[in-house]
Amino acid sequence: MKTELSYQELLKTSPYKPVKAKIVKTNKYTEFEKLFRIELDGKKDLEHVPGQFVQVSLFGVGEAPISVCSSPTEKGYFDLTVRRVGGLTTAMHKLETGSVLGIRGPFGKGFPLDAMRGNDILIVAGGLGIVPLRSLIHYILDQRKDFGDVQILLGCKTPKDMLFGEEVEAWQKRADIKFNCTVDRADPDWKGNVGLITSLIPGASIEPKKTYAVVVGPPIMYKFVIVELLKKEIPGHQIIVSLERKMKCGLGKCGHCQIRGVYVCQSGPVFTYDELRQMEGECHEGECHV
Repeated sequence: MKTELSYQELLKTSPYKPVKAKIVKTNKYTEFEKLFRIELDGKKDLEHVPGQFVQVSLFGVGEAPISVCSSPTEKGYFDLTVRRVGGLTTAMHKLETGSVLGIRGPFGKGFPLDAMRGNDILIVAGGLGIVPLRSLIHYILDQRKDFGDVQILLGCKTPKDMLFGEEVEAWQKRADIKFNCTVDRADPDWKGNVGLITSLIPGASIEPKKTYAVVVGPPIMYKFVIVELLKKEIPGHQIIVSLERKMKCGLGKCGHCQIRGVYVCQSGPVFTYDELRQMEGECHEGECHV
């Protein structure tokens, strides 16, 4: 009797060939960001690690890498949140429930879950950085007993730019995590903190030796956030970032994401601060230029 292959077995058979997938749900958060819930053919599980990405292809349009924003604990589907910035993402935003697309992956190195278990977690998300971190947050909350104290710091340009609004409200109400949010520019209805996300870090209560800090956001944010985390004496190997830098093919063939001989799509996109310091020309003396 022929045994049906799992999705991971299919991927190993041909990593270059997209697998048929279907959009089963959409949710438009802002003018530019839209969530897509995806089912692989046969409702196979993606079996990804939080922090990994997939290659999304549309026939006649092209292909692009997009971070998975749901947890592997959520079975039968996975979520992608897509910002409309180019040809493929603009075409994706026109798709609705029932539309078909191609998926390759997951690719890359995800967050080090085994090392993080049993430790305190500090999550620092800036802007669109909350998208790949949503996968990690969902995973931690689904496996809450496996982790120590959990703190989430979120920064946005304005309240209207905040993604996952209902989820953010739920995180604020949970007694088993600490949540704080800031915006660069407030509107009259905003009651929270105003300022850069770095302004939230000094007030965070941290035991540095048992804390893993996970940082995702715009590149300029990394430099200043990492400086603040180092002031908290968090070890460099426990400061985790995601670089998603100029990734294109997902397989280390095109060279677009190469940094000093390191292919981000293969060796990353998740790196520790200590690893970044070894990339000559990228990090110097406590300042991360990524």
